[in-house]
Amino acid sequence: MFIRLAEQHRQFVRELVMNLKALAIVLERRGYLASCYTCGSQMNSASFMVSLGDNHLIRFLVSDYGITWTEMRDDRELMKLEGAEAIAQLQELANLVKYQIAPSEYRPAAVQKA
Repeated sequence: MFIRLAEQHRQFVRELVMNLKALAIVLERRGYLASCYTCGSQMNSASFMVSLGDNHLIRFLVSDYGITWTEMRDDRELMKLEGAEAIAQLQELANLVKYQIAPSEYRPAAVQKA
């Protein structure tokens, strides 16, 4: 059972990395400064970053060891989320593409509440 769960987790990470790479490409085409770097061809980790302007940066890290969303403004950490919460916040960012929101209009839900 544990071997099967480990393989499912590895597959989940690979799929997430592929989606991050695609999101970075689409965000760049929409005018955002975005990048997604992976190490090697295994697709078992990635570092995704996007600039939302005005020194506002999102960093999303994924690996076999965990998933982290970090949001910074003026080099200060505003928010750090892990696991399912980080993925939910990533969906908010993906909505930029889906609803064609301009970079200057983006306000993450977590920051709006603060």
